[in-house]
Amino acid sequence: MTSDGPEGASEMPLFGTDIQRKHDKRFITRVEPQFTYKSGLEGNVIALWQSHGWYFEPKLNRWEWQRARIFQTVEDLYTQSFVMPYLMPMLENAGAIVMSPRERDTSICEVIVDADGGNAQAGYAETKGAEKWQTGDGAGFAYSRKQYEGFENPFTEGTYRMVKATKNKKKLSTASWSATMPEAGSYAIYISYKSLENSATDVVYRINAADGEHTFVVNQQMGGGTWIYLGHFPLAKGVNDKVVEVLNYSEKAKDAVVTADAVKIGGGMGNIARRVQALAENVKSSEQKEEKPIDMPDIDYRYQISNHPRYTEGARYFLQWAGVPDSVYSPSQGVNDYTDDYRCRGTCVNYLAGGSEVYPQYGGLKIPVDLSFAFHSDAGTTMNDDIIGTLGIYCTNKFGTYANGTPRITSRTYTDMVMSNIVNDVRSQFEPLWTRRGMWDKSYFEARVPEVPAMLLELLSHQNFADMKYGLDPKFRFTVSRAIYKGMLEFIAKRDGRKYVVQPLPVNSFAITQLEGNRFSLKWKATTDTLCDNAEATSFVVWERVGNGAFKLKDVVREPHYDVTVADNEIHSYKIEAMNAGGRSFPSEVLACGVAKDSKGTVMVVNGFTRVSAPDWFDAGRIAGFYDEKDHGVPYINDISFIGSQFEFRRDIPWMDDDAAGFGASRSNYETTVIAGNTFDYPAVHGEAIMKAGYTFVSSSVAAVCNGDVTLKNYPIADLILGKQKETMEGIGDYTNS
Repeated sequence: MTSDGPEGASEMPLFGTDIQRKHDKRFITRVEPQFTYKSGLEGNVIALWQSHGWYFEPKLNRWEWQRARIFQTVEDLYTQSFVMPYLMPMLENAGAIVMSPRERDTSICEVIVDADGGNAQAGYAETKGAEKWQTGDGAGFAYSRKQYEGFENPFTEGTYRMVKATKNKKKLSTASWSATMPEAGSYAIYISYKSLENSATDVVYRINAADGEHTFVVNQQMGGGTWIYLGHFPLAKGVNDKVVEVLNYSEKAKDAVVTADAVKIGGGMGNIARRVQALAENVKSSEQKEEKPIDMPDIDYRYQISNHPRYTEGARYFLQWAGVPDSVYSPSQGVNDYTDDYRCRGTCVNYLAGGSEVYPQYGGLKIPVDLSFAFHSDAGTTMNDDIIGTLGIYCTNKFGTYANGTPRITSRTYTDMVMSNIVNDVRSQFEPLWTRRGMWDKSYFEARVPEVPAMLLELLSHQNFADMKYGLDPKFRFTVSRAIYKGMLEFIAKRDGRKYVVQPLPVNSFAITQLEGNRFSLKWKATTDTLCDNAEATSFVVWERVGNGAFKLKDVVREPHYDVTVADNEIHSYKIEAMNAGGRSFPSEVLACGVAKDSKGTVMVVNGFTRVSAPDWFDAGRIAGFYDEKDHGVPYINDISFIGSQFEFRRDIPWMDDDAAGFGASRSNYETTVIAGNTFDYPAVHGEAIMKAGYTFVSSSVAAVCNGDVTLKNYPIADLILGKQKETMEGIGDYTNS
């Protein structure tokens, strides 16, 4: 992708000014300078989901995956390994609001705080200013039951609170939610409220997390009666006071009101119970005889929850927990969860957008959705190890228009931009012969139903060994996700007739050196994007962590260096993010330094553990596969797609059904486990031992040492950190040292 695109876009809009999206009304705005990107996706709303998920199959009276367990993963989890750790953060780092019909927090911990009590924590509180809080008319959320059956809706079983808005900053009324967390960690925070005709359009929320205060402005005329995701934030173990606050201040306060309902923190376990047919009939028969079934304790076995983390479940179940009408999440009205799951993803887009300028004819949450995107991996195998490759699907519906008059052919342009970025980048960095299967104009539900430009991606074949040699590599996942983000950015910018800038790549060659005493210099280098000529970094965000605390914003600087003074004997850790007008990069590795009392000298810690890779594979003709007893590979940070080791290596064993997957079939003993990976955060651990031995320490990336930015002979002692390192075979057989 080149800058020719955004420059040309300002001269002639791609689709005509009469159908350009207008952003007069923002849904959510994050009020922090380092999260403002005028040439990115600021204010744009993208509906996005990964394919499939754990679901209840009534024909078999069991919960199961929608696809086969193959090559150490299953499509239901595999596509998540792109969407959740890479694509969603990239879009959000560009300023986009990402709406998903699935849970996006992998933590099994879930805390609900709500004024209605029940199973919720009792951390809700109010303060009275010039206006008084009161219970609003109509229903709100209540956590009244441990599991939800049939079409039970938690957002219709409780109440909500309401207060008049005011411009008087000195007499504000506030509501707050405090939460007691069982463990420290990074948690998704969701808010909820009621949307009314006179709801304020500029409601101020504050998140008080372990890394400081974060401010959001939310248009409460949109998105009421469901969980609204604000982000992942670090929280401490134990009581977190006023994790979320809402103020009744509004610049447009005349006759406006502010509402408040529950707050959800973390992902949790599935709590949607489905009816088990055989046992239900048994119970029904026993009830008719006025007898209790044999060995049937006081539990209603007619309903069964998934016993899986919520993030592994299909969209149909999260949407019920999120208060979405059953007509949206269950078009079959409870008969067929499989079809409901893929259909509800598209119908949910329309529910989100209903009542906005995007879809004014339909009742919904009034959120102006720009795009929808369904991320799938396709089935299919070849015996000769040809790449199956990438397919894009859109639907023009006989070249009709969307509800607001936008020609549906725009979805083809959108699909082409995303496809071109994926194939070009994969061919450049991984496989020159990567297959572009083409683009289909076909009536797939997820491409046809959304009333916004929509794309269904079949990235590769999860059943094809040649494809999955690349598909299990974290570096491949990063490249593909970045390509999708770039395609979306390019499409929206051209549609709106504006220039765009691509967020930078992570910095390299990071090093901390000692200036004198307790003064240290942080230096790094911006990374040039060889695939894109408008992704240069123009500034850098410096984050600092003291001891075992959370990372907090230290400064934003223009040049690739920063000096710090350490005035204590704590370990100070740092990470760097590159930034430009289009967004922020992923963070650098974490380096650290510390000053020992009565120091004996300074030790240089070199982080040499940089490896991320796919598991080892072999190909011996008739047998082949991923042989992880030799090497499991190394995930980036962690992996949520690994289900277990491959056990079927014979190429000639065909797929029979999802329980007999044939060549590539894999075990399932890890499918609800988050697998640890390379956190790139080790110098602080070594530094703690070094300081206890009486030495000051600094640290460096191995790249800074190799390119001469750090000279080891300047230090009496060097500590080289190594990990699970080896020469790694990638793709078609190329080797890289890591």
